[in-house]
Amino acid sequence: MFEKFYTLVKIEGEYCYLRDESGECQEDLFIALALLPAGADLGTRLHYKNFTYEIIQ
Repeated sequence: MFEKFYTLVKIEGEYCYLRDESGECQEDLFIALALLPAGADLGTRLHYKNFTYEIIQ
């Protein structure tokens, strides 16, 4: 299964940028903020697996 870890680094209106923590990708991922779980804010660490994002403590 495909899984990744991201950090939410920028919010622009209804969209946001996620930075790949592995460093494999040089560009930040641009996605709709609505795809993230409630409570996601700048600096939030996220785990992506099975097409869903989960907040990591």
